[in-house]
Amino acid sequence: MSLHNVRKEVMLSLEKNIETTFGKFLIPPEEIWQPTDFLPNPQSDTFMDEVAEIRELSKELDNDFWISLVGDMITEEALPTYESWLLDLDGVDQHGEGGGNGWSSWIRRWTAEENRHGDVLNKYIYLSGRVNMREVEITTQHLVADGFDIGTARDPYKTFVYTSFQELATYVSHNNVAKIARKAGMKGLAKMSKIIAGDEMRHHLAYVEFVRQIFAIDPSEMMLAFCDMMKYKIEMPAMYLRESFQAKASLFDKFSDVAQRSGVYSAFDYIDILEKLNKAWAIDTFTGLTDEADKARTYLMRLPDRMRRIANRIVVPDTAYDFKWMNPLTT
Repeated sequence: MSLHNVRKEVMLSLEKNIETTFGKFLIPPEEIWQPTDFLPNPQSDTFMDEVAEIRELSKELDNDFWISLVGDMITEEALPTYESWLLDLDGVDQHGEGGGNGWSSWIRRWTAEENRHGDVLNKYIYLSGRVNMREVEITTQHLVADGFDIGTARDPYKTFVYTSFQELATYVSHNNVAKIARKAGMKGLAKMSKIIAGDEMRHHLAYVEFVRQIFAIDPSEMMLAFCDMMKYKIEMPAMYLRESFQAKASLFDKFSDVAQRSGVYSAFDYIDILEKLNKAWAIDTFTGLTDEADKARTYLMRLPDRMRRIANRIVVPDTAYDFKWMNPLTT
């Protein structure tokens, strides 16, 4: 049987228990938070006062913070791209009776939860007055229209490694935003970012569980898929950020510098996530792997230290980049 067919069979096997996964890792719309829970109520007499407070507090945080937050928001807003490639994985069927199989149902429900993140951040950033929203919207449209290739093709093994990593990366980023906002007295933004981070952690744990189940069925091929994804480095969705009237020359290097300076996401966070995945999947405990898979496991166990040595040599420039997203700060 080809690798393609083996992966498909494994996915169909895991699908039998996916309803349990829904109940464990997803929350019904009537019970989960909604964006309006964290935003000024336009029907309230205090609406304008609350907006004025957000605008005033927003002045306390520098451009690096706002650029990082905008990048996080745009990444969340590019949700159509993520849903489209997840629905194309081997073993996912969105055309079956009743709207497809369990995997397509998972992806739609996951998408529905993720959709709230971009909604609430977009509205909050708009109210802050710190950002040129039209330029932000152009960047978002470019990111969705351009799409991106995460290097997994239709392979669910590699894709679930990617989502396990990326969900934890967004948890780290939103959680760090919450810490910075809290120190600046922006309690509303801090609470909002903290609860978004909580969603990302739930989703991370779900994808980690999917991979754990695949390891139990097809350990050698799952180990090779994990190694392949980490060997070529996880490609962040923000890799393809660009501004208006700009060719496909990415802003990512500048954005990455800013995110590191602001304390929102760094190279050391990337390494920490890899270590957490190694531990979550207990890759040091596997026996009976093929020779190739055993070599892949050794590579993965040594990779964090190798990457840390490189990260320790990185010097983040203090250049004040001129992003079109930012409005000049006025007093």
